[in-house]
Formats: sequence, C-alpha cells, structure tokens
Amino acid sequence: MSPISAPAARPTSVLRLGTRRSVLAMAQATLVADALRAGGSTVELVGVTTEGDRSTGPLVESGGTGVFVTQLRAHLLDGGIDIVVHSLKDLPTQTAADLEVAAVPPRADARDALVARDGLTLSNLPPGASVGTGSSRRAAQLLAVRPDLEIQPLRGNVDTRVGRVGPDALDAIVVAAAGLARLGRLDEATQLLSLDVMLPAPGQGALAIECRAADAEPGGRLRDLLAPLNDPSSRAAVLAERALLAGLEAGCTAPVGAFAEVDEALNLHLVAVVVSVDGVTAIRGSAQGAVTDAEGIGRRLAADLLTRGAGALMGTIR
Repeated sequence: MSPISAPAARPTSVLRLGTRRSVLAMAQATLVADALRAGGSTVELVGVTTEGDRSTGPLVESGGTGVFVTQLRAHLLDGGIDIVVHSLKDLPTQTAADLEVAAVPPRADARDALVARDGLTLSNLPPGASVGTGSSRRAAQLLAVRPDLEIQPLRGNVDTRVGRVGPDALDAIVVAAAGLARLGRLDEATQLLSLDVMLPAPGQGALAIECRAADAEPGGRLRDLLAPLNDPSSRAAVLAERALLAGLEAGCTAPVGAFAEVDEALNLHLVAVVVSVDGVTAIRGSAQGAVTDAEGIGRRLAADLLTRGAGALMGTIR
C-alpha cells in the first residue's frame, strides 16, 4: 500500500482507534495510526473481538456479511472508540446509520496470491491437488480454470493458513496479496494470480476508516484530521465495486469478483464476474465512465449481468 499522508490537524485528546485483534488487522490499523501520529495526534489502539473472530465455521454459516464489523460499529456508536479501521471488503454494502466512511487510504495490490509447496504455481499443481480457502469466490474461480482441484475449507489467521501448506497437509492455499504484504510476507507467495484468472472481492486490498457521521461533517472534529488520508481514486474504485455488489444483492461471501481502476484521464474501468459455485458457469462483464459516476457504473454493470442470467446464478448461490 502506498504511504498514507499525514494530516495537518489533530484533536486535542487521545484518539481511540478500534480494530479487530488479529495480527493482520492490527498491522492495518497501525498503518493508519502511524499516519495520524506523524501529523501530531496521540493515538491509542483498541482491540475488539468480533463474531467473525469467534466463529470457526464457514462465514456463510455465521451470518456472512458484517460478522467482522458489527461489534466494532457498536463500540463506535456508544463512544467507546473514535474511529475504526476495517478491511473494506468486510463492510456490508448498506449504509450504516449515524456512521460514515471518512477516508479510504491508497489501495494495496488487490490481487489474490497462491502460496504453494515446493514453489508450485496454479498451472503446475499436480492433478487433484488440495487447495485451501474459506472463500466461495476463490473456490469457484479456481475450479473454473482447474476443475480437477480438491478445494478444502480453510479459516484462521494468515499464520494458521500458511502453516497448513506442506507435504502432509495442503498443496496450496489462496489468500489476499495485500494481507501478505502488510505482514511483510509477500515473498511467501509462489504466484500472484492475474485478474484474468481470478478477480478479487469487491474492495479487496483497500482499508476503510469509519467514524461517527457527525464527526465527519463540515466543522466536525475529525473531518480535517481524516480528509488527507483519503485517496480519491481508490475511493471511487471501491465505490463502483460495492455498487455492483449491492446491485446484484450479493453479500461479501458470494462468488462475485470485481475490480475497478481509474486512468490518467479520470475515467473509471470496472470488470466483474459472477461464477457458479462449481466453476462451470461464469458471467462476465465490464463498464466504464467518468470517475464522478463511480456508483452509477457499478449499478449499470450489475443490471447488465442480471439481464444476462446472473440473477438465476445468484439464486443458486443463495
């Protein structure tokens, strides 16, 4: 992820920054905390255990969308913390009452990474190789290119998942490249999967800094503090991806991949795919337009995918 710019203003008291307690979540929160401290703020990290952290089963069985954010948002609303750093892909697409995403810092690499034994890549994994992932999106896209693979359910932090790779366990796992990079472990990836092979989850690689809406309004105590941390191109890209997800009425656990980027002429380009859970059927599409119409681009592409059969496919996913 590109360095987060330091803000020019600061609050007069300690800024309590909420985060999940996982090593990766803490590393992400520290990136934001360090940027705020560089601007002169005093920041205290506050760890919160979420329902998603407590559950060991598949995310779809524990509620899917929102399981990593509900408790954090509750603490934010009751005043226990001042801001929250989320993995943006974990945020529900519905707007939260009285809360606002005040900043989206520069996005890290949105691609997925393969971590395999013996330096293997996706193409040279042996027939019937076992690949671990807790994501139906990753599983579906893996099966689309390698239907022979044996997909194994996998949950846990990065250490736990990477530790499952070996001659007596899994042949490979798939994780977010951004997560490995933020932990200083990107060199453990044996392949960064191209967007032609696997589109990321909407918002993957991006962070969201959320606060109470009143604090982000003009004159609000955190508006000037958090505004410099926002990257307009990253924000527009994830707005388009999340508008697509909302238009499909899909949650963050559905087999939907999307990626948007902004070019030098400030045009936004969005590509997306909806895949059946077995990888057999994939409906792809793309759309583009002015960066100022990011959400409209996402909604229009969702409508296009639905007219081409994504609705029935999403029905089988649900």
